[in-house]
Amino acid sequence: MRVLVVHNRYRSAQPSGEDRVVDRECALLAEAGHEVDLFERRSDDIALMSLPQRALVPVRVPWNPASRHELRARLRADRPDIVHVHNTFPLLSASVLAACADEEVPVVASLHNYQQVCPTGTLHRAGSDCTECVGRLPLPAVRHGCYRDSRLATLPVAVARAATRRVWWSGVARFFCVSDTQRRILVEAGMPPDRLTVKHHFVPDPGLLRSGPGEHVLYLGRLSDPKGLPTLMRAWDSLAAAGGIGVPLVLAGGGELEESARRWARGRADVRFLGLQDDAGCRRLTAAASAVVLPSTTRETFGLVVVEAMATGVPVVASRLGALAELVVEGRTGLLHEPGDPASLADALRTVVTDRDLNRSLGSGGRRRYEEAFTPAVGLEALVSGYREVIAASSPRERLGRPAPR
Repeated sequence: MRVLVVHNRYRSAQPSGEDRVVDRECALLAEAGHEVDLFERRSDDIALMSLPQRALVPVRVPWNPASRHELRARLRADRPDIVHVHNTFPLLSASVLAACADEEVPVVASLHNYQQVCPTGTLHRAGSDCTECVGRLPLPAVRHGCYRDSRLATLPVAVARAATRRVWWSGVARFFCVSDTQRRILVEAGMPPDRLTVKHHFVPDPGLLRSGPGEHVLYLGRLSDPKGLPTLMRAWDSLAAAGGIGVPLVLAGGGELEESARRWARGRADVRFLGLQDDAGCRRLTAAASAVVLPSTTRETFGLVVVEAMATGVPVVASRLGALAELVVEGRTGLLHEPGDPASLADALRTVVTDRDLNRSLGSGGRRRYEEAFTPAVGLEALVSGYREVIAASSPRERLGRPAPR
């Protein structure tokens, strides 16, 4: 097949798992013999724009005519069998769907978050769940200034959600949800259930398996309140006050709480702050962990770090919330704790690290679950079969002058 992938990359200062998913899927399709091209924009480019150009970015968040025009030209030149849309914020917009409709090219879209029903995509505000905008106009988001704590910055995002909802829901032939949890929430919010299907993210085999009990507890990801870092810090302090659990905590990542985490770790033998790591460093840290911890207080749509830990045979301790409770099979691949509860998290960490037999069993169970559900082979089959079904149900192939892809 000939596939055109549409994606707006996130800022490099805030690495995104979404960018990694896009890169992995493109590489997987190409390795399987499919022709993959990219139509992308980079949020980093905003800083290189002139002042008038930067001023127009928020105005074009709901609808960017230039993106529609440029994509139409690309579609006419390349004639892909299908377009796969990922992120369109802030430089592409829903106008890319209009370009695909203009050229009668079928569209699938991956939903990496809850942006279809929540302007920030998190269903999280002020440290707790928030569904005020679900199923209604996103006026509460503007009132609360949910995006970047600014009403002005939130306004174009909210307008985009309200003004283009029907463009998305009618212009996309199939939405790929990344978990059953996400699909259920979106269906309850009014999205068309017949267009929503679950396609989990896959993770390449890291080529590393943990040997021994592990050297540390690893937190790998964004250092932020929604990811549960404050809960982890309080839980770890309580463990330290009780004598510790025999291994240090390693913090690897960046984000708005980076300086707070750095200060908290300074001078402590039981905490190591490493900051952002490259992919190879992340794999090594994961394979050396006694456990990987994800204490999110928001309803995650997925958890790449969970699957990456399972792939290396490392147990996971995660909050009993969102897709994390779906990915982590309690007592088989890891342990779950109550969201936002430091005592519950501390108990789970103590158990998973100090009970060596349980730790070994959970690690082996995680590796088996990875092999069953999250390998590249499984991911490729789900992706290609989804494409083929959408192409088969679209307009006749004679328009493109060649037979349907096999």
